[in-house]
Amino acid sequence: MAPVAPVGAERDAPRGAAGSVTLIIPTFNEAGNVAELLRRLGGALPGDLPCEVLFVDDSTDDTPAAVEKAAADHPFPVSVLHREVAEGGLGGAVVEGIRRADGDWIVVMDADLQHPPHLVPELVGEGERTGADLVVASRYVSGGSRAGLAGSYRVAVSRAATWLAKGLFPRALRGISDPMSGFFAMRRSAVTDGALRPLGYKILLELAVRCRPAPVAEVPFVFQERFAGESKSTAREGMRFLAHLASLRSAAPLARMIGFGLIGLTGFVPNLAALWLLTGAGMHYLPAEIVANQAGVLWNFVLIEVLLFRERRRHRHWADRVGRFALLANADLLLRIPLIAVFVGRLGMEVLPATALALVTTFVLRFAATEALVYLPRRTSPAEPGRRTRT
Repeated sequence: MAPVAPVGAERDAPRGAAGSVTLIIPTFNEAGNVAELLRRLGGALPGDLPCEVLFVDDSTDDTPAAVEKAAADHPFPVSVLHREVAEGGLGGAVVEGIRRADGDWIVVMDADLQHPPHLVPELVGEGERTGADLVVASRYVSGGSRAGLAGSYRVAVSRAATWLAKGLFPRALRGISDPMSGFFAMRRSAVTDGALRPLGYKILLELAVRCRPAPVAEVPFVFQERFAGESKSTAREGMRFLAHLASLRSAAPLARMIGFGLIGLTGFVPNLAALWLLTGAGMHYLPAEIVANQAGVLWNFVLIEVLLFRERRRHRHWADRVGRFALLANADLLLRIPLIAVFVGRLGMEVLPATALALVTTFVLRFAATEALVYLPRRTSPAEPGRRTRT
């Protein structure tokens, strides 16, 4: 990762002064937008506001050079951090910017001018006036509009994503009408960056759910049309958003256990399908049962990898994880029958309740063993310290 490079500064950047602002702008191939963005920011930000602008760049074009050229006569310090590996996507870029921020307030906005620069001081001012930890620029409060969204399809997708997020996280998103907004201000003291594990571009959702800032305020804004370039919103980003929702929702152990059980129930479908195919091909039903069970095991493993333990996969090779998971899943079958015998023979239980209790017992044990033996939490290395020099 390249160090933070200063590209234009007529005065020193803020160092945590009360009300000071670090404006974080993640960029990916936005060379055509940065000059106009900085021009508008220069006209919108009050001269007495202690402010710095930090671009966190994942571009493959000449965006860093465009920032350097445009920042030459900008009234505020401007820096660029170019990441060679875009870990975490846009959300990861924002988190990296937060780690490097010096301001009392962090303001996040896009570089494509769909977020109007003149609202930056209003967001911070609303936070100072109300004492809010988070101030969201919302398209869905009175005075706001999503007019800049291109086409009815993107409007429908945005609305559906908003309803889904608020339905899954009613408490964490209380008071936030637009959790899909990428334009917001947050007190740096309210951010617990060690807890952040972003995936994709919905960083506000990540911050609201994991950090629980309170109180929350909103200001209306009109979503503008892109100034230049093309939208980065794709079907792939949509899938990453759904995976991010699943990761956030399964963060608590109880939620992971429930998800583990639901995924296990879906495993009956490939299990029975494989059993039907094998017996139909002439295989004896007993070996067919054993082989078909592996289809359910593989199905469950893939869903658990993607939906429950996405953040814990890097410390073991995938083959190691598959082997451990399959061993535990098949051991479940061997353990269940002796347990039923104990419940019936020693405890005097009827067969059906004994079977149900054995299923619950082995499920809890399998979940605990899977979490501990297959997906041990990976160690996190301390963040690379920022290096910032000035001209």
